[in-house]
Amino acid sequence: MTEYQINGIMVKFPFEPYDIQKDYMSKVIDCLRNQRHGVLESPTGTGKTLSLLCSSLAWLETKIKETNNLNFFPDMKNLDEDCLNEVNQYFNKNQAPSRGVLGTPQIIYSSRTHAQLSQAMQELKRSDYSHLKASVIGSREQMCIHPEIIKEESNSVKINMCRMKVKSHSCHFYNRVERQKVNPQVTEPSIVDIEDIVKLGSQHKFCPYYMSKELQQKANIIFMPYNYLLDARVRKSIGVELTNNIVILDEAHNIERICEDSASLQIKSTDIVLSIEGVTEAMKVLSSEAGDMGMSYNDTPPDFSPDELCILKQIFLDFEQVLDNIEIKNHSEGATFEGKYIFKMMADSGVTNENCGTVINLVDKLNQFMTTAGEGVFQKWTHGLSLFEDLLRIVFINVEPNYKQKLERCYKVHVMMEEGEKQKQSSNWLSKASNKVKPACRVLSFWCFSPGFGMNILMGQGVKSVILTSGTLAPLPPLITELELNVGFQLENPHIVKGDQICVKILSKGPDGQILNCNYQNRDNPKYITSLGRTVSNLIRVIPHGMLVFFPSYVMLRKCKDSWQESGLWASMNERKNIFVEPKEKNAFQEAMQNFYKSVHDPNLQGAIFMGVCRGKVSEGLDFADANGRAVLITGLPFPPLKDPRIVLKKQYLDNCKLKNREYLNGNEWYNLEAAKAVNQAIGRVIRHRHDYGAIILLDTRFNNSNVLNHMSMWLRKYAKNVSYVDLMKDLKVFFEGAAVKFPIGAVKPPIKKECNPVIGCKSANFNIVPSYKKNTGPNFFGNSTAKCSNSCSSSSEIEESTFQVKRRKITLIPNKPIQDDTENKSITKQDVKDYLIMVKKNLNVKEYDSFVSAIKKYRGDSEIQSLFQTLDSIFMSRSSSWHLMLGLRAYIREQHKQSLEEYILKWK
Repeated sequence: MTEYQINGIMVKFPFEPYDIQKDYMSKVIDCLRNQRHGVLESPTGTGKTLSLLCSSLAWLETKIKETNNLNFFPDMKNLDEDCLNEVNQYFNKNQAPSRGVLGTPQIIYSSRTHAQLSQAMQELKRSDYSHLKASVIGSREQMCIHPEIIKEESNSVKINMCRMKVKSHSCHFYNRVERQKVNPQVTEPSIVDIEDIVKLGSQHKFCPYYMSKELQQKANIIFMPYNYLLDARVRKSIGVELTNNIVILDEAHNIERICEDSASLQIKSTDIVLSIEGVTEAMKVLSSEAGDMGMSYNDTPPDFSPDELCILKQIFLDFEQVLDNIEIKNHSEGATFEGKYIFKMMADSGVTNENCGTVINLVDKLNQFMTTAGEGVFQKWTHGLSLFEDLLRIVFINVEPNYKQKLERCYKVHVMMEEGEKQKQSSNWLSKASNKVKPACRVLSFWCFSPGFGMNILMGQGVKSVILTSGTLAPLPPLITELELNVGFQLENPHIVKGDQICVKILSKGPDGQILNCNYQNRDNPKYITSLGRTVSNLIRVIPHGMLVFFPSYVMLRKCKDSWQESGLWASMNERKNIFVEPKEKNAFQEAMQNFYKSVHDPNLQGAIFMGVCRGKVSEGLDFADANGRAVLITGLPFPPLKDPRIVLKKQYLDNCKLKNREYLNGNEWYNLEAAKAVNQAIGRVIRHRHDYGAIILLDTRFNNSNVLNHMSMWLRKYAKNVSYVDLMKDLKVFFEGAAVKFPIGAVKPPIKKECNPVIGCKSANFNIVPSYKKNTGPNFFGNSTAKCSNSCSSSSEIEESTFQVKRRKITLIPNKPIQDDTENKSITKQDVKDYLIMVKKNLNVKEYDSFVSAIKKYRGDSEIQSLFQTLDSIFMSRSSSWHLMLGLRAYIREQHKQSLEEYILKWK
């Protein structure tokens, strides 16, 4: 651990930071200190998350100390220097990590998925700021442990059941939250992620979901997904306060769409029908019919009158009629209106600025009543009511004229038909549109096309500073313009990797000379699909270990899969590397990922292929470091659907904005950028740290177009080169042979056959150093070569080629019996230890080497793993570039400590 002063703030970092990390942390601290907003881009693999956490928490820790000092010593400015130093020393020694008393801000760290948040929390646990309080906000689906609720498949049903049980005090897990929130076993852990809180909840029988709300009150940093942060209703329900706090939006490359989605809504005519039914049933419960139906509200008396329900039902009936009366001339395109049309629809339904608050409250009360009354029999009607309430809240969130004008400018109302039938009703007071069966229902879309609209709602909560960061944000000017963010600090970092770690090639033609172009006109061309398949199949021969193949859409993935299976190409690929295809189901996806990683690291296999989709789960946020991802293949440009009404309207909106402000992108520029962003994200799965290496192969001739290439990540453009198929195969072979020798990290051990045991040794065996690419095996932690037995057997033992100055020289391995005093590692010989120590000695000075050896000997005697880590910290603090030596310790660490070692190694990456 090192301490580095950045802009007057002492930042504790696991190793000496690189220059680009220092620049990044400097910008973060500038934003926080000056209460300004920042847009910071730093490519994947540059340690962005770690730099972000360390710099922001270093600033926060300083702020806590300053605040507490002022609380206890209000007249500190009048103290002399000696006294002030004593006070500072006291607080440096005794400062508790909890939030300050007077105005110490919280940091709200937000990302797209819980998986990304989990990765960030793991980084925090490995940092020197793990003593600060951190909590995470998750969903009921992730945190609920009630046996009746978790067995339900529908998430909406789970939510409603939870609310019902909480309101009726029938959930004993929720009832124990108040008592358990003072339990030291619950409150003492500094960092509590979803897995931790669920485990604690199961042990102590309290609700993890509601306990997380309690823990966040005293947290210094709160982790939550974007949708929880940007949705005002969700923010209110989970009790997150934004005023005077810091908001960090990590992985913010899709922030424009996220802001638009948070301010947009779709509601169907069938949802309105269900709402009408729900109001009708509630009226029956309040009438004499309730007894006949066997329903009652038990201990949940309604907070509304029958007259109010009559008014609300009439609003729904009128709204349904307004929606059904909209003329749709072209059913495939729908009908589009200006944003102000929504106010006319609402006025014709009886909802205006004057009564909107009353209507919203009434719908909310009815929804709550239906959630808790009748033992859940009303739950099927709550979805429609919730959607209508959300629509009202968006339309009438602010009744000021300026807001209304902006809403009219930034929104479009779109109505289209959707296949499906409405069912006939049987009540006396029928929906006017449901007396007859219709061929389709109507979908009302209220779309926001201004990301700044959603961002301004967030900024209106009094946030001190917002930091947007990602590996792919450029170009920054149009992003900042669209978000309407007053940005004080910007940064576009280069990548930390060098040219010999990355191979970027554009291939325009397949091995048969067929042009590779996955445009709309060519996607059904069997010659193109076959040529693409042959290209991928042949690339497998020269790409080691794990590789990723991304398609522009699920439709294209299915077409290629079906065609390749029919032609036999699929079977040919699968013989060389196991093929995994991205599934849509959550559980199936997790299983596929686990099996992929296993296949990559199986010494008896040649690797694995994961076929996914740009913008899919595999392309966002997952880590394919080292052998897990030695290459990524992009088979086409993932443009959004050109004729999608929302895409068409977005392009028109931007064209209009461009006429007024040149900083905006026009519609076509935005359209091209959307495809490039998706490609950039997929490419970012491969190069994950400064010692990683990999190939990026763009299998579409359109990547030669300057308009497309200029939208790619800045660090990537300078390496991209168009090559022929023959040159590509040669270049890849040379690249992987060279990179395997230069960057011997995170590799896969080669298979060891049973005919000859290299641990015991062959009699009089000589071993030749052979580069691993000559065998279909991967590099290992000693390097990327294997020592091949000169006898007739095919056994190999791992030797670091760089240990010896001459390539292919013969080394005699002295056979030794296994070390007998280590039951956990019976396959390790004394010669193995000797070979490894030779490599360590070449990289450390005498004093460091002696400490290293003594630490290992001590560990082998007392099994104190933390003591070993402390010694390693002191050795590698000044030698962070040699951290890869610790990879060799994997073979000498006892089984129960191997997970701890892996976590420790990750800290140094």
